[in-house]
Amino acid sequence: MVSIFKKRIIAYIADYFVVSAIMWILAEILAILIIPYSMFIIYNYFIIIAPIAGIIYFVLLEKTKGTTVGKHLMFLKVVSIKNTEETPNNEDENENKDNESTQQISYKQAIVRNLSKIYWVPIIFDVIIGKYYGNSDERILGQLSKTKVVDE
Repeated sequence: MVSIFKKRIIAYIADYFVVSAIMWILAEILAILIIPYSMFIIYNYFIIIAPIAGIIYFVLLEKTKGTTVGKHLMFLKVVSIKNTEETPNNEDENENKDNESTQQISYKQAIVRNLSKIYWVPIIFDVIIGKYYGNSDERILGQLSKTKVVDE
């Protein structure tokens, strides 16, 4: 069986291709509008637009669907683990764990957990720090946002 860490790496690579495809489509649309007016300077802003588009992609899909295209292909889902103290006292431990795994993440959690995906360098540090601090299966920003990635 493939570990969840390997599935997450494959999912991230698939998501990279999805974001790249979105950026390619955006560049083609802009080319149609820009070439007649020779305003090629706008392409200098892609270094800012690409990370923003990536963050929007990850945040919107993880908030609304609980998964991205890559995570969905690998049967992974992002859940909130923030709900543990909000459950009533009359429920036993197993029910609390079930409630925990079905909790949808908030926009704040989605933004925090995806900040390191702006460029590829920060996510490397995010994974390394997460491995040595706390749970080895979760990135540090995943831990700080009180979210985790689980098998569907």
